[in-house]
Amino acid sequence: MEPVRVAIFASGRGTNAEALICFSQRPEARYRVVLIVSNLSTAGVRQVAERYGIPFVHVSRHTHPEPALYSAALLRALAEYAVELIALAGYLKKVPPEVVQAYRGRILNIHPALLPKFGGPGMYGLHVHEAVLRAGELYTGASIHLVEEEYDTGPVLAQIRIPIFPGETPEQLAARLLPYEHELYPLVLNQQARVLRHC
Repeated sequence: MEPVRVAIFASGRGTNAEALICFSQRPEARYRVVLIVSNLSTAGVRQVAERYGIPFVHVSRHTHPEPALYSAALLRALAEYAVELIALAGYLKKVPPEVVQAYRGRILNIHPALLPKFGGPGMYGLHVHEAVLRAGELYTGASIHLVEEEYDTGPVLAQIRIPIFPGETPEQLAARLLPYEHELYPLVLNQQARVLRHC
């Protein structure tokens, strides 16, 4: 059976993207990463794409200032590579509603907190970990959810929970959580690929 064709959207170094790609090379993988999309032409994920020979597309408000053109450019790239599932991996832009509608139930995101807490506008990267520590939480974690039009509001598919250590900084917390993200995200994406193929 043909593997599900996946596009990764990313804005940063691409560590979660690389974890997804590495898993896709395993025998049990039911998906293949066929495209990496970024809103930043210089994002570290571009080097990840080059290292694995995966096409990289830069689409942003700079390349397409009009919202309609921006959405159309994303949809065109996804159609060109026959993308079936989208995985957001540190993508710092809101996915346009036209893309959400076209891929309803087929866009996943990983968020570095236990949703529904600490989600929504402005809650990304270290901002999330700062908010978690400020709130005095005893636990944090990562959530993988389906993407809706608003930030971090779609159904949660999976979560992993870890304790917060006394005196931990946001940077330390982020670094300690990352390996758990790398472990969880490929498994959930693979499961969604299996669901899509009904196997």
